[in-house]
Amino acid sequence: AQGGDWGSIISGWMGYDFGAPKGNCAAIHLNMYGLRSADAVPETAEEKKFAQESVAVQDREMGYFREQATKPQTLSYGMMDSPVGACAWIVEKFNGWSDTDGDDIESAYSKDQLLTNVMIYLTTRSFNTATWLYRGLFDDADFGIGPGERVRVPVGVANFPKDFLGWPPRSLAEKTYNITHWTDMWEGGHFAALERPEKFVDDIRLFARSLEF
Repeated sequence: AQGGDWGSIISGWMGYDFGAPKGNCAAIHLNMYGLRSADAVPETAEEKKFAQESVAVQDREMGYFREQATKPQTLSYGMMDSPVGACAWIVEKFNGWSDTDGDDIESAYSKDQLLTNVMIYLTTRSFNTATWLYRGLFDDADFGIGPGERVRVPVGVANFPKDFLGWPPRSLAEKTYNITHWTDMWEGGHFAALERPEKFVDDIRLFARSLEF
């Protein structure tokens, strides 16, 4: 399985719940630090620095998450009634979470790519259901597995430098994942599959070639 953003959480759970030999998930490749173990407590100076910086980033960037997790229906009426509002809500994330040249969002994406993404939500009227995903996590789930537990299948990591939810030091990530492959990318952000597709695919292939079944 492969995942970034929500997919990183889903892929993490797939590796944890359905990893061999009890299931058919042989390995996972992730480009976001999602699922984490209760044992993933920062201990070294580097790990503690990451934790402090993460709190600051979340204070600045996670307002949308709180709104979608607590008031998704209210937000959805506004977004579906205003294409400009929906565009601003979505494109702001692409601008802030990507490896752009300053504020030039078109250094990372074309207008067609951005507008196509927005129109998927508008034409299918799925902004509502997309935000309720956050409410479901808020009500019924979490990002964590219990103490003494970790994802034991082989895990490949693509660490893109401009992802606002970037990876911690490998020593901390390994408290949750059996990491057998780690790549520190020199460019790219949160939406890596769209922003840097060639580098993204190359890393998945490199990880897959390292696996033995």
